[in-house]
Amino acid sequence: MKTCRVGFALFGLVLVLAVAGGCQTAPTTQSDRSELHRETLQTISMFQARDRGLHILMDQAAGYAVFPTVGKGAIGVGGAYGRGEVFTGKRLVGYCDLSQGSIGFQLGGQTYRELILFQTPAALENFKSGAMQLAAQASAVAATSGASADADYHQGVMIFTMARGGLMYEASVGGQHFTYVPASN
Repeated sequence: MKTCRVGFALFGLVLVLAVAGGCQTAPTTQSDRSELHRETLQTISMFQARDRGLHILMDQAAGYAVFPTVGKGAIGVGGAYGRGEVFTGKRLVGYCDLSQGSIGFQLGGQTYRELILFQTPAALENFKSGAMQLAAQASAVAATSGASADADYHQGVMIFTMARGGLMYEASVGGQHFTYVPASN
């Protein structure tokens, strides 16, 4: 059983690092853009279905970033990567990706969805400029029924996550770095 867990964790880490190394922030083909947009809209629906109050927060936010899939793997040293879309209101304004490196007591692999709300236009611009980087102590709220009622902004940012699959001992979102490119409509 231990060998299986170590193998799963190693596979997760290798997969995350391989995917992150070969990705560009914006999808390169129209087909890939359409697929990412479909997954993003599905992710938004899933978050809002899980927590009915979340749509109010999203409507009030200056903007938000949605990552339909973030893959994360670690054996002591870990990495994560995900690609998403950025919105102001319901209008797509750009593409983003996140990357994360970590070291410490961690083992496993997992995938999850992430939603980042920006409280003010300044917080959104900070994200777009690449200046926003989540500190090691940053935390996310697990998207559950009613979670948005207790959630609060920290330095102009509110983060929600939703597990997709896998098993990992470690659940922070700290150390994430973001890249943004405008959508070319």
